[in-house]
Amino acid sequence: MESDTKQRQRKSAANEAANDGDTMSDGSDDAGDNSVRVRGIYATALTKAFLDTGWTVVDASPPIQRRFDADFEAGRHAVSVETTADRQGVGIAGSPDAVTAAAELLTDIGRDTCCWVDPAPAGAVFDGRVSDTHSRGATVDLGEASGYLPFDAVDDHIETGDTVRVQVRESVPPWRDDRRRLGGQLQATSALVTLLPEDGAPSVDSHDEAAARELLGMTDLLDVASPEGWRPRWHHAATEASMDDLRAALETATARAERLADGMDDEDSSEVPAELQQPRAGRWCWFGRESRVALDETRREVTETMVGHHRIKAGSDAASGAVDFVESLCGDAAADGEFPFSVVANTFGPSVGDEIEIGHGKPDGRLISLGTGSVTERDDESITLVREMSGGGSYDGLGVPRSAGDTATTTVKEGRWWYPTVYRDSEEDLIGTYVNICTPVECFPDTVRYIDLHVDVLKYPDGTVERVDDDELDAAVDDGRVSEPLAEKARSVATALEESL
Repeated sequence: MESDTKQRQRKSAANEAANDGDTMSDGSDDAGDNSVRVRGIYATALTKAFLDTGWTVVDASPPIQRRFDADFEAGRHAVSVETTADRQGVGIAGSPDAVTAAAELLTDIGRDTCCWVDPAPAGAVFDGRVSDTHSRGATVDLGEASGYLPFDAVDDHIETGDTVRVQVRESVPPWRDDRRRLGGQLQATSALVTLLPEDGAPSVDSHDEAAARELLGMTDLLDVASPEGWRPRWHHAATEASMDDLRAALETATARAERLADGMDDEDSSEVPAELQQPRAGRWCWFGRESRVALDETRREVTETMVGHHRIKAGSDAASGAVDFVESLCGDAAADGEFPFSVVANTFGPSVGDEIEIGHGKPDGRLISLGTGSVTERDDESITLVREMSGGGSYDGLGVPRSAGDTATTTVKEGRWWYPTVYRDSEEDLIGTYVNICTPVECFPDTVRYIDLHVDVLKYPDGTVERVDDDELDAAVDDGRVSEPLAEKARSVATALEESL
């Protein structure tokens, strides 16, 4: 059997990282502009950040309640903030004003925090166009986004080109390839209850049977009637909520159900794809390395936090559990010194011989793979990986055709704002060097991650140095995709590289 210490460590890690998927579901209410529910590996730091700026944190997990030595209220919230399954950032969902305010707070954490509006958040209703069918479902074009609709989620047979009315069940961050999950049955969801368009008795989605029975007994006392033809399914959090919160949540879900019912009676949209309703807003925030360090500092004001806490936890499940163990064992001593890159890499990877991917983030939120390379060298600060190139096309900026057998040797240093890639042909002759300027590089066990900042510096075989794509960086600033402080850092790095190469 596990010791009590191990059980506490395991349960703490599970609660801290509680997030079943890389998704955000619609589960918030208009409970006031500054009430927030926080979950995931960033919960302690973000809870403090929200509290320090006057927000009300509700429905806190047991570890958060212990660390802050406070009784947090249960019940409704205007916005929820949840760590994504890949731990690279958080999703924000809730009322539009609260989502905007929360995103502004998170953006202020560090200059390499980037946030994007979700064009199809959970709960939104669309008339979409089936763009493709698969063995078990269909891809549906929603306009600015797309989603996956399982065939068993709709009653009718659907084919490519058909128009379908769908609701977003779960959304995904822009840097993931996963598709949103769609449903054909429209549901009305609030923080504590979901109304299903079907007849039947109320139910409770809870593992606590006694609490569920008590909640069902209280439902008749709320004096709020569900719309005809809609059945309440209470969430587990409702078992701990007050009567006032239960009543308000049911009223919110009822109002949404009535709006959905009105929409279902409408004729088909004249334009497809078309958004019909968006009861809640959503945003996705990606934390860069500087932001993770800032979150470490905030968390350290509350509890023991080792150097690189959030950076290491973002790497893998095993690394996340190891951080909890080190902090429980070493306490404040783990907060001293520099980020232990070599120790982390020795324990969790990457190691020489491993295959790792270069995850090239774009300022619009997309993540593009630059391919997978083999790690040929690794020291206490950096790794070198080599990729063998396929033929066809040309090298960006260098203007040289790409041939089969060419190699790309990339050296990345943890935390550096740039990295070089040296291209050589099959005879080992130099083609050129491309220096990518980006947010501070993070070397995870299977992926190198950063966000590209457009401007780059090239060095040709004759020694000529050229700086390119300043105009793309300027356009990204004008469009709001890159902040001015982040752009200024990119420009200063480019200038330093021009002078040193």
